[in-house]
Amino acid sequence: MKALMFGWEFPPHILGGLGTASYGLTRGMAECGDMDITFVIPKPRGDEDKSFAHIVGAGNTPVVWKDVSWEYLESRIGNVMNPQEYYDLRSHIYADFRYLYTNDLGCIEFSGRYPDNLLEEINNYSIVAGVIARTYKFDIIHSHDWLTYPAGIHAKQVTGKPLVIHVHATDFDRSRGNVNPTVYGIEKDGMDNADHIITVSNLTRRTVIEKYHIDPAKVTTVHNAVEPLSKEIQSIVMPRNTRDKVVTFLGRITMQKGPEYFVEAAAKVLQKKNNVRFVMAGSGDMMDKMVRLAARRNISDRFHFTGFLKGRQVYEMLKASDVYVMPSVSEPFGISPLEAMQVGVPSIISKQSGCAEILTNTIQVDYWDIDAMANAIYSIISYPAMYRYLKEEGKKEVDEIKWKYAGQKVIDIYRRFVQ
Repeated sequence: MKALMFGWEFPPHILGGLGTASYGLTRGMAECGDMDITFVIPKPRGDEDKSFAHIVGAGNTPVVWKDVSWEYLESRIGNVMNPQEYYDLRSHIYADFRYLYTNDLGCIEFSGRYPDNLLEEINNYSIVAGVIARTYKFDIIHSHDWLTYPAGIHAKQVTGKPLVIHVHATDFDRSRGNVNPTVYGIEKDGMDNADHIITVSNLTRRTVIEKYHIDPAKVTTVHNAVEPLSKEIQSIVMPRNTRDKVVTFLGRITMQKGPEYFVEAAAKVLQKKNNVRFVMAGSGDMMDKMVRLAARRNISDRFHFTGFLKGRQVYEMLKASDVYVMPSVSEPFGISPLEAMQVGVPSIISKQSGCAEILTNTIQVDYWDIDAMANAIYSIISYPAMYRYLKEEGKKEVDEIKWKYAGQKVIDIYRRFVQ
């Protein structure tokens, strides 16, 4: 079976969990056999793993020839013209498409990130999707997250192939309910046009059904998983130059992730135990606010900000930690606790996270309950038996949560629509 996937991130160049999940799922599907996957991203860097998928760059795909491309016009207008009609029409619409002129190769340029003109890049990505959909042979289209829904819809329109969208998060998660109507509209349009919808948790499935008014029969949960540790990661040994315990938050420092609850819990722990260091690893629009909050709580000497970490740095930080905390306000899934458990780090997660649906050897608290969070942190770093139990049983549990199982579930969904 051949799948055309549209994504926005792909390792090693990632800015969040979307790229990690897209990579893991694609690799897991390839392990199941009988899958040929073309994975499209806006801007490949050339060092992506191509062993299990054909990586295509939207920014490397020509969409214009001289003035305006035949493919682009055909996909935008929606009907087929003969060459004379094409040349007659070109002069009338040239101005409308002038912005497409980006380089000598006729390719639209993409940042490959989340720029201020993100909506423009999403639209341009959908334009290129029409060209790519005509270029490659495939049986089904799979769009990862809202940024690629317009691309998936366009590919479906020009080929008639079935579309599956993968909801990694909704704007209700990212905004704490203060939803951007433009983003909501893109998400809703993707869901309405999809033949089937995959969500990363039952939590997200309920949001799709209740907030976007989607038929429950159209929505299936496929929980995320975690990549096996490479030999390089397994070999990491982090020396401990201090007897202090280390408690870590690792993720985007945004309101969705609940960083302020971590700081408040840290302050409560430090009232009882002073040989503890708290680390907030990541970046985001709330970082400065968290720095000031730590200062107001008078814990700056025990609180550290590392900035954004990726790849090996993530595992070095985790291996240097005694406890991992994910206090997310609304977390569709949350892969980072699984990564922490892989290296034997006891984890505390919010009940409002999707991964709480499949993890048992963690401590789960309400994100807003800083007393419960502080008590859990204190207990793990104070009672060796509790620490060892969560360390050992957590690793056993997470080692059985594999992407190939998730991949098989996705393939089974494909087979409903591909004969």
